[in-house]
Amino acid sequence: MSSTEWAQAALQSFDAVVSATEGFRSRAGQRLMAEQVARTFSRATLGKVDEESGEPAPTRSIAVIQAGTGVGKSLAYCAPAIALALARGTRVLISTATVALQEQLVNKDLPALAALMPQPFKFALAKGRGRYVCKLKLDRLAGHGEAQEEGEDDLFAEEEAAARAKRPRHETEARIQFYSTMAQTLAKGAWDGDRDSLDTPPEPEVWSPVAAEGASCTGKHCPAFSQCTYYDKRKELVGAQVIVANHDLLLSSLGARVLPELDNCLLVLDEAHHLPSTALDQFACSMDLSRITWIERLASRGLRIGALLEVEEIADIPKHSAQLRQTLQDLARIVMDVYGEQLKGFSGRIERQVGAADRDGLQGAKHSHSGRYGEHLQRGRPPEPADAHGARIRAENPLRQPSAWGPARVRVPRGELPEQLIAPLGLVAASADGFLEALRAISKALRAEMRDKPDEAKRLSTLYAQIGMLAPRLEELHATAQLLLQDAPEGAVPAAKWFTLEVDGDFIVVKAHASPILPGTTLRNHLWSAVRGAVLTSATLTSCGHFDFFLREAGLHGDEATTTLEVPSPFNYAAQGTLIAAETRADPKNAAQFTTEMVEALLHDIARVEYGALVLFTSREQMRQAVDALPTAMRSVVLVQNALPRTQLLRRHRERVDNGEPSVIFGMQSFGEGLDLPGRLCESVFITKLPFAPPDDPVGEARAEWLRAVGRDPFSELVVPATAIRLAQWVGRAIRTEEDMAHVYCYDKRLTRTSYGQRLLKGLPPFALEQRAPL
Repeated sequence: MSSTEWAQAALQSFDAVVSATEGFRSRAGQRLMAEQVARTFSRATLGKVDEESGEPAPTRSIAVIQAGTGVGKSLAYCAPAIALALARGTRVLISTATVALQEQLVNKDLPALAALMPQPFKFALAKGRGRYVCKLKLDRLAGHGEAQEEGEDDLFAEEEAAARAKRPRHETEARIQFYSTMAQTLAKGAWDGDRDSLDTPPEPEVWSPVAAEGASCTGKHCPAFSQCTYYDKRKELVGAQVIVANHDLLLSSLGARVLPELDNCLLVLDEAHHLPSTALDQFACSMDLSRITWIERLASRGLRIGALLEVEEIADIPKHSAQLRQTLQDLARIVMDVYGEQLKGFSGRIERQVGAADRDGLQGAKHSHSGRYGEHLQRGRPPEPADAHGARIRAENPLRQPSAWGPARVRVPRGELPEQLIAPLGLVAASADGFLEALRAISKALRAEMRDKPDEAKRLSTLYAQIGMLAPRLEELHATAQLLLQDAPEGAVPAAKWFTLEVDGDFIVVKAHASPILPGTTLRNHLWSAVRGAVLTSATLTSCGHFDFFLREAGLHGDEATTTLEVPSPFNYAAQGTLIAAETRADPKNAAQFTTEMVEALLHDIARVEYGALVLFTSREQMRQAVDALPTAMRSVVLVQNALPRTQLLRRHRERVDNGEPSVIFGMQSFGEGLDLPGRLCESVFITKLPFAPPDDPVGEARAEWLRAVGRDPFSELVVPATAIRLAQWVGRAIRTEEDMAHVYCYDKRLTRTSYGQRLLKGLPPFALEQRAPL
């Protein structure tokens, strides 16, 4: 079939599904989107192309579609994409930003679609390995593991032991009991091993010790392989024509064959406005310069296991290990020599900026890789990074100096490292590279031994995991040193580089960090170079009325294969909603005075709420002041984010509104999008302040610095467009159905009084605008 015929057939499938859906109304915007999806995917050339043999270069086809709330995006892309995939003998890969949308697609949208489409298809959910439990680890921590052979390292409990030593005994016992109950539930088949399917998913510090991880996994050679949840789920992916993943997994598994090959599948990126920030997270890296006892343990394991397998490459491990340990200590001292005074001064500013952004929300998720392979303090004390600058905190008065020493951060201007750091970082990179080569040789020998001696699989699997537990830290250390050493040529974009200092017990911890600053470049090099056919969609892809900002951020600006389409919402915003610009006398830049005045106006307005409402704050401190100011009679009406688990909080909110009672949610950035509260559940949205990005983001700072250096304005080019997308998401909580009626309040007078505020307004739904003078 030709591309035109494929597109027509796919659109016919969409029309048939719409006609067969009882009570479903045809929406012009939805069909317009379906047409674009069908056209885009039908044009893409899929599969390997041998250009040397004279075959034409493959055709890439990418569509960026903004579809307003109520358009029905999932049906508009699922029906034509699946029909085309079945016709072309390929698969659809759908990637989302949130688990909530993944679950909606897998549990609701795709089953409904499968029941209506004439040709059957299978679908499956793909999550990262870390979302699943490792049965071997769980049994060990629950006390169910078999006794270990004499001299065998305690593979899974070693890192947990140090953290356990710090906990009260009753907490440790409660955790062991929790693991024991979890293991029993898994053994009975009452739980499938997926963290997200637990009634109350455990906190990261509880889940992490039992989470599956690739570096220590031996796959089919593992004694628990036949009962492994992760590999059971992987089997489901093999036979599925539709796979639902997330942006993190998509980017972290590039080239790893976990998901379908991108040159031979149809890729849909929903919630695509998150893709740029996810890319920065994925390609950022960090290394701990202070807690380095793991290097000695990794060297010891490598030498012991390498000797057993007669691997010649282990001869240099002691040299690499000693060099790494010494050089990291030297680096920590040099960092304190160079930046010690700045770090001391910065810590006070950090404290004053606490709550500048929602740290547990989307902003807080950024640049979190420092904890990816982080470790608790091991048995014994780590080396002290500096003596001359008071790096050690006096044990007899631990509360006196932490405020002077952390948390703190200092960024390297223009990414140009001081000369005295260059040579040590080069040694770190070289030593880590040599160490990794030896580990790869051991890993190769172990895999060969497993193939040749299947009866010894358990012993060999354990040896493999003992190295695999620590090797990712060495890989991260190597990657960080390399990115820190990356010297941008004149005119090129430098990486963001910064150092942090924090307090852990009696010691300070110094870390080095590096990150790309342009997500578009990263995505162009790593993602779009492999993709043939893709649709990117969200309700908020335009900024201030234009696609340009998103296209640059996503790496698609100027890409000839990319087309854009804006599908308006079917809602009558002018009739259904009112935007109330409620001004204050105080300038929002004067945080203390503004917050006092804003809270007074907010309390006046929420006192009149009859049913459901949502208040969105830009900082924890701002929210705390509003909570403290609540009169006694109103405290029972307000539900505060983090006071209850999110699901429980939303359940209580719905119960109150269903009972005809008022209920007001106080939340921050993570409540500003993805929250679906139709009808009376959210009749009013209160925006306390324009949601500018936090002022203490080192990647944002580095990018702004670079833009200024090349004669561009970071506020106009970066800050305002990013704020416009965030504000549109926040406002989007108000009208969720064609029957909703809602008010949106904004207490920041910059929205109507500034030129950039007018740009922000252009990106919002066309509500009726009502301006209110200060109370």
